[in-house]
Amino acid sequence: MLTELHLLEEWIPEQMAPGTMFVMEAAKEAETVGNPYCAVLACPRCGCLGLITRGQLSGVQPMICGSPDCSAEYQLCEEGIRYRRPH
Repeated sequence: MLTELHLLEEWIPEQMAPGTMFVMEAAKEAETVGNPYCAVLACPRCGCLGLITRGQLSGVQPMICGSPDCSAEYQLCEEGIRYRRPH
């Protein structure tokens, strides 16, 4: 199943609806000082905000929602957000 990914141009936390991503401007500089995170993504199911790494942003690594009430597993792809299929 696919969900559309929405990009937020400016950091306004109140506008982070489920499936919204904000890419941090200084992500490249921050990574060099030991910070692996480059974007913020609102879980496409529950909207819980989470930091994501460059590997997750490029679609190489999957993500799991960090909320105690949601267990969504998903991965970014060219078409949007792809949910992990249950086994």
